[in-house]
Amino acid sequence: MTGCATTSPPEAVLAVPAPAQKYAAIVVDAKTGKQLFEMNSTSPRYPASLTKMMTLYLLFEAMDSGRVTKETLIPVSAHAASQPPTKLRFRPGEALDVDSAIRALTVKSANDVAVAVAEYLGGSEEAFAAAMTAKARQIGMLNTVFRNASGLPDDDQHTTARDMAVLGLALRQRFPQYYYYFSATDFMSRGKLVRGHNDLLGRVHGVDGIKTGYIRASGFNIVTSYDADGRRLVVVVMGADTARARNAHVEDLLQRALAPGAGSPQLVFNDP
Repeated sequence: MTGCATTSPPEAVLAVPAPAQKYAAIVVDAKTGKQLFEMNSTSPRYPASLTKMMTLYLLFEAMDSGRVTKETLIPVSAHAASQPPTKLRFRPGEALDVDSAIRALTVKSANDVAVAVAEYLGGSEEAFAAAMTAKARQIGMLNTVFRNASGLPDDDQHTTARDMAVLGLALRQRFPQYYYYFSATDFMSRGKLVRGHNDLLGRVHGVDGIKTGYIRASGFNIVTSYDADGRRLVVVVMGADTARARNAHVEDLLQRALAPGAGSPQLVFNDP
């Protein structure tokens, strides 16, 4: 990723939907790596369920290597089944195939499935989290530490908006054959339709993924990919007070980044 664009005129003011200590954002041109906008993008933040992007990265690697296929069954342990919502409420001893596991993670952000994947690939969630952190370093995420596969609260689990942009870029570049999973808005699970959390999909022109996340400590997070009209962008927003404010901010950042001669707008923080 290269340096930030020049600052736009003073009249370009962008309202920030979060207190300063939680907010972070970055916009990157996915074709060139150029950083079009950033604010607090290297400050530590809690990733919440954006964590599952790395869980999926390692699962996609396992598919590429032939270690698993879409039909491979992943067992659900008592530990996995005990995770708090959001989850699909599998019982200990049940299993799901890899294809369903991917959809459960991308669409529903299911914590029980994230742990089941971690245990299957890593032997334990702790060992898998160590592999996640090692992979983060390998792909250029310099300020990220993972302690679990789901993004559930852990004081030692942290990332940055910049690192999440790196991961979003890497997922598309490394696994274009699996990237369609991030565009799904629902899927069938055990005969029931499960709907997702990413309201930008199907509503905002050009948005084709990636992942949302929320825990109380992080606020509302999202990594969004845009691919249309010859432009390809990755937008990360972290720490918004509501999902609606987060989504509106993503739309605003996209509009400004796509505008002719766009630069980095000034920022006005909303009250907490």
